[in-house]
Amino acid sequence: MGANIYKNKKPLAVFLTPAFLFMIVYLYYPFFMNIVNSFQKIKMLGQRNAAWNDPWYLNYVELFQDPVVGIALKNTLIMMLVTIVGQVGIAIVLALLVDNIKVGGKFFRTVFFFPIVVSATALGLMFNLIFLYDKGMLNQLLEAMGKTTLTDWKSEGIALVTMMLPVMWQYVGFYFVILITGLNNISEELYESAAIDGATRFQRVRYISLPLLHNVICTCVVLAVTGALKVFDLPWTMFPKGMPLKTTFLTGTYMYYQTMEAKNVDYGSALAIMLVVLGVVTSQIVNRIFKEKDY
Repeated sequence: MGANIYKNKKPLAVFLTPAFLFMIVYLYYPFFMNIVNSFQKIKMLGQRNAAWNDPWYLNYVELFQDPVVGIALKNTLIMMLVTIVGQVGIAIVLALLVDNIKVGGKFFRTVFFFPIVVSATALGLMFNLIFLYDKGMLNQLLEAMGKTTLTDWKSEGIALVTMMLPVMWQYVGFYFVILITGLNNISEELYESAAIDGATRFQRVRYISLPLLHNVICTCVVLAVTGALKVFDLPWTMFPKGMPLKTTFLTGTYMYYQTMEAKNVDYGSALAIMLVVLGVVTSQIVNRIFKEKDY
């Protein structure tokens, strides 16, 4: 009797149709128009195309000739490595530490997750105050410790580090929550059996926790790498227009700059297509490298 309710598919269509329409209008149609716009001459947002580019692939040729695209791709690649090591790596350590304490576990879970709740724009403004050259919190702290010369944390040499540290810090809590949930799903009986056999706490982490967390870690790495391609708000708030000297552009921020600031909507569309292709290719490569296992 209960299985017969699934034979009537009409209710499914009623509930699924609005979702499909929403995706078509707000996802697939804009994506298709973005492809078309990348082959046309459009200089202002909302403006009709003046004509087709001559040749039609002009914007894509410019992608390979634009030196800032190379800078943005290099910075994005560095950001990927930072997210894997700095976000997922630190989150693994924190999750293992919190999982092994008896008191205060809920407190640490709340504290580590809190940065995700705060708006990235607000965090960007906060870190701007921290890294100010004159009267910034970090420089004041260094002065109090006896340093006589101020450090320009947004100079060309260290601007990239200054930008990536807040991004890394913001999302550690996100992966921490995913990993701590994975640890909670591991049966306590495995740890008790290992303890009876004389395994130390470190051996239990190495031979039980980490192997059984493999699939969860793989998921976190895929999310981190694909997220690094799309990161925008915090870097743009701290370093608008790729300052200094366009050295801090990421693929997402450079696409926004060309579309909204430089008024090259057609070139911005080509950058967006490049970003989508990079996301698909990168996710496939990462999925192959960090392949999930069946237990």
